[in-house]
Amino acid sequence: MTDQRELAAALRAAVRGEVDLGVTARALTTMDASNYRRIPLGVVAPRDADDVAAALAVCRERGVPVVPRGGGTSIAGQATGTGIVLDFTRHMNRLLSLDPEAGTAVVQPGLVLDRLQEAAAPHGLRFGPDPSTHGRCTLGGMIGNNSCGSHSVAWGTTADNVRTLSVITARGERLRPGPGWAGAPEGLRALVEGESARLRTGFPDLPRRISGYAVDALLPENRADVARSLCGSEGTLAVLTEAELTLVRAPRARALAVLAYADESGAAQAAAGLLPYRPLTVEGMAADLVPSAADLPRGGAWLFVEAGGDTGAEARAAAEAIVRAADVVDALVVTDPARQRTLWRIREDASGTATRMPGGTSRTKSGGGSEAWPGWEDCAVPPARLGDYLRDFRALLAEHGLRGTPYGHFGDGCIHVRIDFDLLTGPGVARFRRFSEELADLVVAHGGSLSGEHGDGQARAELLPRMYGAETVALFERVKGVWDPDGLLNPGMLVRPAPLDADLRFSALPREPVDVAFGYPADAGDFSAAVRRCVGVAKCRTTSVSGSAVMCPSFRATGEEEHSTRGRARLLHEMLAGELVTDGWRSTEVRDALDLCLSCKGCRSDCPVGVDMATYKAEFLHHHYAGRRRPAAHYAMGWLPVWLSWAARTRTAGVANALTSVRPLARAAKRMGGIAGEREIPFLATEPFSRWWRRRRRSAEDDGPLVVLWPDTFTEHLSPSVGRAAVRVLEAAGMRVVLPPTLRPRSGGRVGDARSRSPLSLLTARRGRVCCGLTYISTGQLDRARAVVRRTLDLLEPVLATDAPLVVLEPSCAAALRTDAPELVHDDPRAAHLASRVLTFAEALERYAPDWTPPAVNRPVTGQTHCHQHAVLGDGPDRRLREAAGLTGELAGGCCGLAGNFGFERGHEDVSRACAEEQLLPSVREAPQDAVVQADGFSCRTQLEQLGGVRGRHLAEILAEALEEE
Repeated sequence: MTDQRELAAALRAAVRGEVDLGVTARALTTMDASNYRRIPLGVVAPRDADDVAAALAVCRERGVPVVPRGGGTSIAGQATGTGIVLDFTRHMNRLLSLDPEAGTAVVQPGLVLDRLQEAAAPHGLRFGPDPSTHGRCTLGGMIGNNSCGSHSVAWGTTADNVRTLSVITARGERLRPGPGWAGAPEGLRALVEGESARLRTGFPDLPRRISGYAVDALLPENRADVARSLCGSEGTLAVLTEAELTLVRAPRARALAVLAYADESGAAQAAAGLLPYRPLTVEGMAADLVPSAADLPRGGAWLFVEAGGDTGAEARAAAEAIVRAADVVDALVVTDPARQRTLWRIREDASGTATRMPGGTSRTKSGGGSEAWPGWEDCAVPPARLGDYLRDFRALLAEHGLRGTPYGHFGDGCIHVRIDFDLLTGPGVARFRRFSEELADLVVAHGGSLSGEHGDGQARAELLPRMYGAETVALFERVKGVWDPDGLLNPGMLVRPAPLDADLRFSALPREPVDVAFGYPADAGDFSAAVRRCVGVAKCRTTSVSGSAVMCPSFRATGEEEHSTRGRARLLHEMLAGELVTDGWRSTEVRDALDLCLSCKGCRSDCPVGVDMATYKAEFLHHHYAGRRRPAAHYAMGWLPVWLSWAARTRTAGVANALTSVRPLARAAKRMGGIAGEREIPFLATEPFSRWWRRRRRSAEDDGPLVVLWPDTFTEHLSPSVGRAAVRVLEAAGMRVVLPPTLRPRSGGRVGDARSRSPLSLLTARRGRVCCGLTYISTGQLDRARAVVRRTLDLLEPVLATDAPLVVLEPSCAAALRTDAPELVHDDPRAAHLASRVLTFAEALERYAPDWTPPAVNRPVTGQTHCHQHAVLGDGPDRRLREAAGLTGELAGGCCGLAGNFGFERGHEDVSRACAEEQLLPSVREAPQDAVVQADGFSCRTQLEQLGGVRGRHLAEILAEALEEE
């Protein structure tokens, strides 16, 4: 058994990069994007090739396996292992050179594909292969898997675009593989030349043959290309340290033809017939994977066929020629780049959305549909046989009582599918094995490859004899022996594999539901099911966001896996497993990883499988601090509604403002409250919004639709101007505005329309204020939050008995009422009723004053869409309202970085500022001089003021000011 302390000391003495054998580092790398889980001994992040050689030497001396790892998005288990994981993403992630004239680039293995594409684009170049994980997969991982992507019909696989490699063998030999036997280890040529007849006849001829070793690339007619033969070897032969790649000339213009068919078999049969038109892509997907709002032509399945040209007209003409040649139900040609990106996102997210299917009878079924898993993710057959194969595949699924929705690279005959295997029970796992064996035979019968893109790993390697025969598989083992005679590199993968039904990641999870506070309605109340939603596709690990996307701001700020949504989900998985993270809810490793989660809820909408880390964080904090003292910030900011209400009732807001203006007193208050010293304490309003409401002279007549304006804590005590502006605009639009009741009748009587009071009710009722419970939820004080929500439901009974909507101005409070409250108080149907009545300011105007014309602002607008608005509420009505008011331009995405209590807490200042500097502050700095800065959230406005010296305004304030000017 390996002595971890001695191993760690030896590695630290030999390697200049990071060496981490701690619980967190190991927990983060137990899984990739597959069904498999192995606990490694530790993680090494080498700085260069010398570090790689040194780490290999230490491991070789001790017989410790080594697993090279990039973005960890492998789907067959090949990025997991029990030894030392080499993480190339931290340091060996550079583009070393780019030669536009030669059309080549030299990269390190940890470079993310999108970074290469961004560098090549100004020269009109790109790397041809482009998996859907292009924002986080690494070039080293692509070479290890021989990745392909949607453009492989035009530009081939990764192997087709590799010139030379630099590798280090397990025994420390440094080689530079390339054509003409360059860089071949001793004995490889003799082995191949002795098996040339087998190599010429034993390999299927199809564009997506990824399974097995590409030993046939070493034949003389294939240029004896050692580099190409290493592509797809899954880190089992040598460790890559550098690669010279070929770039392709990108077309100046593109047009996307979306071809609709009745079903996927029809689309599959048509795909091969489009190849003579030299398309850039022929991608297929069925209606099951398409959001209902997707703007696609009518049909049950679609082909996304991209055409290129030197001009837009040329590209469009090529796409229209494809449409004419295709026998379609309907078709659409898209030339607008933004709309093309929107459509492509539907396809790219399929690997995640396919993991949740509506309905079903699987034992893994949850309230959000049955869970579907990889394992048979990417078989490939000759394109001309794809239609027949799909029909047989569907029949096999039905025979086993399984479901899956095929999609993928129809033009290459490569199908992706996630299947609702029951991987939690013994009978279910046995059926998984039987199905795998029978499907392997079916693929072979159609002349196909078990893997058409993602490699064999553990998921398929055991079945390679069914595809190649025992003799060819024995040849693969001999090739492995030449390169890695000690079996050090990624053992259990591709050759001498572990069983396909061993090491399943689900087997370590508890079999009974965990006792939790939230209801998790999409997961049938099972917290384990919620955590296993994360399948590892790692969209949260992208280093930049486009459009209005949010997820995951803390990862982009730190670059650390533990601060990504996936990393946190992995730690929660290990916490539930209890094998590596052994302290359960008291785990400091999980607490520290969740500490930098901003609870922005971006993952709830941007994660393809709907992981909701904000809710998981609140749940964890609730259990972690149960029965013991919490951080000071939880009391200072978690109980903010109480402190502010006291200041309002005692009319001491002015005194509090004066005291916090004295620097020594402010420093002491911040220190006691766990608030970052760099932060300024916001001033309290000396007249809360509801006090202004009570004393104002009513100008609205008692007619028009009744709306109840929600006096959230921020509007009430910190930004009453927003509430006043909203009243002005809503009344100008013809609505009758009231506030919620502050009395709950003991006798069960009514409190009228939330505005009137009867003498009897004043004597018999209990007084209170409505609150969404947001600050308690975000700090994990869920018992208190539940009590607050129940009190609110009691107060709102008279309102819920009417048809009046609740208009909520603060996006985070609206999101809490829409989602958190009904999930927290899941046993009270009133919470769901309340959630259905919540409207944003723009939604209220659109629904209850559809004929109202807003005042003409006619100015550019800048700012940021609130992260909770993006994730939970949607911003369509806001966009339309801005457009009607003449506010031109788009708001930025991302998160402001303040995020309620997060940015105020001590220790979060750097991350908070980094998040603001990602999109919000640059968008404001770069805006025209006359631009209006819109920021609907109090946190966003505070961040703008404290970090940018800019005053942001709620959309209600912008419109109210324009009304006054009119």
